[in-house]
Amino acid sequence: MKRTVEKHFLFTREEAQDLQKKAKRTCLSEAALVRLLLRGYESKEKPDERFYDVMRQLSTLGNNVNQLALKANALGFVDAPQLEQEAKRWHKFQADVEREFLRPEERKMKWQ
Repeated sequence: MKRTVEKHFLFTREEAQDLQKKAKRTCLSEAALVRLLLRGYESKEKPDERFYDVMRQLSTLGNNVNQLALKANALGFVDAPQLEQEAKRWHKFQADVEREFLRPEERKMKWQ
């Protein structure tokens, strides 16, 4: 989407600092943060390093389980459907964690 309309707003020093701080905490530009808010979403702050460590571990585990499922299916040693179901559970959990920590939430604002 090409943005062609320019808007100019005046803020108090405190408002400008608030916007700058909030944009920095969410790792968004000030303009991107305002666009999210206008669409009814509230951005979440960037998670700390522990979140990324957990996500790396979950990703590794999910990939390992997926590889086991493929191997078990090929060799017939393990209940492949059950193992595949476990892999899907891990991937769903990973997506849930990402949604909880990273994705913006839609707000229910009366004026929209």
